[in-house]
Amino acid sequence: MSRHVTHPAADRRTVLRAAGGFATISLAGCLANGDPNGDGDSDGDNESDGDGEDVEYEVERVAEGFEHPWGLAFLPDDGRLLVTERPGRLSLVDPEDGTLSTVEGVPAVHAAGQGGLLDVAVHPGFPDDARVYLTYAATNDAGESATHVGSGRFSPSNADSTELNGFETIRVAEPFVDSDQHFGSRATFGPDGTLFVTVGDRRDTDFGPDHVSQDRSNELGSTLRLMPDGDAHPDNPFVGDPEAADTIYSYGHRNPQAMAVRHGTGRIWQCEHGERDGDEINVVERGGNYGWPIASEACRYGTDDPVAPSHRERGDVVEPVHVWACGSGGFPPSGAVFYDGDAFPEWRGDLFAGTLAAEYLGRFTVDGEGVADAAITEREPLLADRDWRVRALAVEPAAGHLYVAVDEADAPIVRIVPG
Repeated sequence: MSRHVTHPAADRRTVLRAAGGFATISLAGCLANGDPNGDGDSDGDNESDGDGEDVEYEVERVAEGFEHPWGLAFLPDDGRLLVTERPGRLSLVDPEDGTLSTVEGVPAVHAAGQGGLLDVAVHPGFPDDARVYLTYAATNDAGESATHVGSGRFSPSNADSTELNGFETIRVAEPFVDSDQHFGSRATFGPDGTLFVTVGDRRDTDFGPDHVSQDRSNELGSTLRLMPDGDAHPDNPFVGDPEAADTIYSYGHRNPQAMAVRHGTGRIWQCEHGERDGDEINVVERGGNYGWPIASEACRYGTDDPVAPSHRERGDVVEPVHVWACGSGGFPPSGAVFYDGDAFPEWRGDLFAGTLAAEYLGRFTVDGEGVADAAITEREPLLADRDWRVRALAVEPAAGHLYVAVDEADAPIVRIVPG
């Protein structure tokens, strides 16, 4: 029997326990009748055992009662999970028993619209370098907001309290804007130890060549590549260009809310929101212009009118490797990870991405390595029967279970385990 346990440090939340582990709350079916196109095999280190269909899995609740969780990150060599919540809370979850502790030292955030405390990333040198990075929305004295990046050193002090010591803002994606939308804000470390951060276009609706995403003098609608201290990477494509921000790695983005490093290739992949449909999966190239809004597969909201010509009609933009064109119903994305665990060998090398409005977890098999040769096949969805807006994903390092944050006002963190 499972039972509810209220953790003393966070009594608004309950966790479910069972002797020796968590109770399985409900069973999912199996992946069957997937898209027959493509064999789903990946290259080199990304190769999986088959195409991943007919894999049985179960869903376990790890902890619950979170208020719009947004980011997940495991502490290396520790096993505990950091969880952000948009109102401004950061928690540490023990996956073994579901106990929670609140992390102190978190910055004040602008929790309005799509803003708040957003993503979390752990320095790849942890615990020798104990920095934990947060992205968040915050305001200036005029009440305008911007995507912020900050870091502090993680220090557990006792069983019920942990702290980010010396937290400081290391980068603000300027300019500040009078908008509460499109903060982007995914953060991940690349294989070279540099920090990639996505920044949305802040919902600029001037769909012409002067749009902020096409203006490299600002940091909106872009992917930033930063050193761990927040400085621009010295090899960024526009360093030394007086008309461009030296932090920009790629531009022409609308609102990328999913980002992951593909194992074996080290390439950065992103999933990005379109307008009406037009959602994209992109392989991010240094200096690439991803087209928004001068090239898009989306339509204007409430119409069948294209926002812009297709990417294929322009020679100066990078095409998506997968797209949900206008009229398809779309795939509003949030959270992505390439699976590399041992629990599901059939899924190794597959891209998992959450979708919000479509309410399921997508699985994609990948052939090829980059923009020129990548072929994506969307397989049978997971969690499609639960009405869950899937916000964030993480793979547990030890067991290889796939963790999922659900975007609700009273939300669970769940994990997918072999059936």
